[in-house]
Amino acid sequence: MSPSPSTSISTPTLDERADRPAPAATGRAAALPRRRTPAFALTETRWAAAATAAFLLALPLHLSGLGAWWWGPLYAVAYAAGGWEPALAGLRSLRSGTLDVDLLMIGAALGAAAIGQVLDGALLIVIFATSGALEALATARTADSVRGLLDLAPATAVRITADGGEQTVDSRELRIGDTVLVRPGERVGADGTVLAGASEVDQATITGEPLPVAKGPGDEVFAGTLNGTGALRIAVRRDPADSVIARIVAMVEEASRTKAPTQLFIEKVEQRYSLVMVAATLAVFLVPLALGADPTGALLRAMTFMIVASPCAVVLATMPPLLSAIATAGRHGVLVKSAVVMERLGRVDAVALDKTGTLTEGTPRVTDVVELPGAGPVLSGSGGTGPEGAESGSTRRGSTEPASTGPEDNRPGRAVLGRAGLLALSAAAERSSEHPLARAIVAAAREEGVAVPEATDFASTPGEGVTATVLGRTIAVGAPARPTGTAAQTTASETTAVQTTASGDTAAADAAADLERRGRTAVVVLRDGTPVGVLGIADRLRPDAAATVRDLTALTGAAPVLLTGDNPRAAALVAAEVGITDVRAGLLPRDKVAAVRERQAAGGKVMVIGDGVNDAPALAAAFTGLAMGRAGSDLALETADAVVVRDELAAVPALVTLSRRARRLVVQNLVVASVFITALVLWDLVGSLPLPLGVLGHEGSTVVVGLNGLRLLRDSAWHGRRRADGERAASGRAPGRS
Repeated sequence: MSPSPSTSISTPTLDERADRPAPAATGRAAALPRRRTPAFALTETRWAAAATAAFLLALPLHLSGLGAWWWGPLYAVAYAAGGWEPALAGLRSLRSGTLDVDLLMIGAALGAAAIGQVLDGALLIVIFATSGALEALATARTADSVRGLLDLAPATAVRITADGGEQTVDSRELRIGDTVLVRPGERVGADGTVLAGASEVDQATITGEPLPVAKGPGDEVFAGTLNGTGALRIAVRRDPADSVIARIVAMVEEASRTKAPTQLFIEKVEQRYSLVMVAATLAVFLVPLALGADPTGALLRAMTFMIVASPCAVVLATMPPLLSAIATAGRHGVLVKSAVVMERLGRVDAVALDKTGTLTEGTPRVTDVVELPGAGPVLSGSGGTGPEGAESGSTRRGSTEPASTGPEDNRPGRAVLGRAGLLALSAAAERSSEHPLARAIVAAAREEGVAVPEATDFASTPGEGVTATVLGRTIAVGAPARPTGTAAQTTASETTAVQTTASGDTAAADAAADLERRGRTAVVVLRDGTPVGVLGIADRLRPDAAATVRDLTALTGAAPVLLTGDNPRAAALVAAEVGITDVRAGLLPRDKVAAVRERQAAGGKVMVIGDGVNDAPALAAAFTGLAMGRAGSDLALETADAVVVRDELAAVPALVTLSRRARRLVVQNLVVASVFITALVLWDLVGSLPLPLGVLGHEGSTVVVGLNGLRLLRDSAWHGRRRADGERAASGRAPGRS
């Protein structure tokens, strides 16, 4: 059975999704059933079933010796039911100047009937129709996993009206700026930002995070994720048609409509092959006839030749494995934009990685809290200093772990100035700032459960830091070289304090220098002009970064190269942690492109993995480009050939392995198809191949090739490498090629 060259994964539009039965009232979602297209929902299956039923009814009547008027009409029904669709498709192709293999199959069946081989022709029609039904069902099942993504987003949402009322509307009617209410246990109806409320949201379907994520005001949420126990008010930030879920489906649809180079080559050859096959069929009929052979026998041999020589299995060899691989990758959070990309991924032999947002998380976090000697206690509400010298809540210099703290450590104004106190003061001052480092400090305080006091008189100086009044004292948080506020806001008494604590300045400088040597950004915290602590902030390495580098090295045979615009010291520290030796730092976007082109000019097929706007030119210049989805810029996501939506770096080697498996299946299919065609053609030309056996061999090989390609739909196709690596690790062998 020759597949239609335009076969693609068809997914419902947002309008079509809105027409399906909505969940109760507001889209409350329990576990969604897995989509599975019923076999008889497809017209191909129904017509194939009708043809098969008619054939099975006619066969015993025919073999029992009854007259043709008993079984003839039933065979006619089998011919019509199983053959009208491919015949019509073939005639349409012929009108456009294309000779379709389907039309040749129908011609062979009619030719067999014309010479009295009605049963053989009907058998060909039935197997041909069944093969087509299996192909249609396989394509539908491949699309089911993609279509199911749209079911994650509820069909309805509760919109808050201008007067504070609630209105249940279709999710597609939501617009940017609308406020929606998501109650406990409901799915989020649109991508947006939390305005009010607190809850935990299960967003594994989008980001792959195994545990629910705490969400509060200012946090981003995605359509299709499942709300936990709290109610959330969410401001819609993306049109429903542009949500993460909708973009996933659209990109997979686009990928399914593309064809790999191997498939394009096969389709190009198919036309010429079909013409040659028609000429050869005529020769198989006319040459024996000219030599005095029986016309009926010569025609039967020619019909058999045309059937077994048809390249149906060859045409079907390429796209099922690649489309199955695309669908499997999509289920595991990787969007491959085309079959061309899926085929190219398996040919990669060099990898270039960005640092920030790719090897690292792309979000600054507090990694070190250093309390300076003599920092004293947290400020009291009246401005007093409280008891001096208490050390129970302090953090050792350079330590990233808090020491043991008493029950009052998180109560500013009463506890000693340990880790919690230092975070409380700095977070209070930084809470009104929008700087990424400020957000990191506030987030650290929130994660550790530190009570943050109110701050007043907030002021920010670009490039230096911030100042604020906290519990009656001036708190400054800024860069070590120019801590903010020490000159402009220091009173006479405070000046004395600075002079008498000059050792604190030296200690702050030493602590800051030590942190910067270790790749941290140092932030000094001052109380009334006196340094009381230093915070180290860094972009944390992804947990799976080192393992990914190791796996990519094993897959490509060469260690990845690090291309980053960051400073050489920071780049070298990250590279050392993950095992990369080739580091190129301080690069502008054009420098990254030059590095990629240099490697490709030497014959390498380079895969670039990045996330930012500055990575987009290199992504476009590479043999293939992958973007990290969560932190990725829109430009990078659009430029890349594939997107790691769940932001799991470990998905990259899994994707390369999947692509290589798909390419191996394509080769297997081509070998199987070629062997079957060659063997059957030689049998027919040299010996005497019965028509029914030729039909079974031809259509059987087509079915085998199609089903072989669908093996990649199984979850084991994605997880197989990880299990294999785990077994190797358990047996003491290093992970490597699979």
